[in-house]
Amino acid sequence: MKQYLDLVERVLRTGAHKPNRTGVDTISSFSQHYRVDLREGFPLLTTKKLDGFRWDSLVHELLWYLSGEEHVRTLRERTGIWDAWADEEGRLDTAYGRFWRRYPLPESGLDGESWPDDAHRWVNDDERTFDQIRYVLDTLRENPNSRRIVVNAWHPGNAAVSTLPPCHYTFVLNVQGDQLNLHLTQRSGDIALGVPFNVAAYSLLAQAIAQRTGFEAGEFAHTIVDAHVYCGSGARGEWYADHLADLRARLGSVETREDYLDVREWLEGAAPEEDGGEEGYDHVPGLLEQLSREPRDRPRVEIADKPLDELTYDDVRLLGYDSAPGIRFAVAE
Repeated sequence: MKQYLDLVERVLRTGAHKPNRTGVDTISSFSQHYRVDLREGFPLLTTKKLDGFRWDSLVHELLWYLSGEEHVRTLRERTGIWDAWADEEGRLDTAYGRFWRRYPLPESGLDGESWPDDAHRWVNDDERTFDQIRYVLDTLRENPNSRRIVVNAWHPGNAAVSTLPPCHYTFVLNVQGDQLNLHLTQRSGDIALGVPFNVAAYSLLAQAIAQRTGFEAGEFAHTIVDAHVYCGSGARGEWYADHLADLRARLGSVETREDYLDVREWLEGAAPEEDGGEEGYDHVPGLLEQLSREPRDRPRVEIADKPLDELTYDDVRLLGYDSAPGIRFAVAE
């Protein structure tokens, strides 16, 4: 997908060296944005392998979000993607789906505020929470031109004390004619590992919602506030602080995709080796390899015709996917 490769290059060309909470340094760029036309195919990257267990994890995670669960028990049977942030009992102190389907409502608000009562159709009967996904589906069917179709996974009080507040924290659905578009805003985005999953998961969500509300999936748009590439820990990460200008100059001289491999060869020869046990935390070489690859035709996705709450993994089929070989990137936790 060309939009993704353009994003990678922009971050590497414009980003600054920035340490962070993980102990693995980053090349960080402020406020990156791109758009993808979903009518041209499903945006699962083809410049590295994302089918097999990676695709399985993506679909299971999205269905877990839609369930509203905060416990990883059902997700853990299929993928360990959230295990590092769960407590000993398997619960997360923040979870996207919990707020999508069960956003906490105050028992009593401040004077002058308006809140739905317990009998409201979008309030869950057994707890004082609001189902944002039901609100989205009903609003798209009843008032599709609304500019208020927003889903929010960010709660300031929770975010202030939770282990890992939501990265992709809000999305907006917008109808233009017969097309349903989705805009995702993300406070923090790991370009090599997280963003490919984000674009695919939310494009899948857009297609699923569009099918259930009588629209065609139109565009996926994505804004990332802190768009970053992990570049290693210790001496390897610190090397980038003094050599980003060199990297940018070499990227500026690239004329063909093969030239990115020359940049990678220079980097691997000039930068200190990653410390023992810390291999794979520098994502720059792998992303340069991806930049050297020509994007292939996009696949397509078929989703069974059944209610959103009843979808299972077997109801989602990835068709016609052809990709380059996989690239290993270590996860900075």
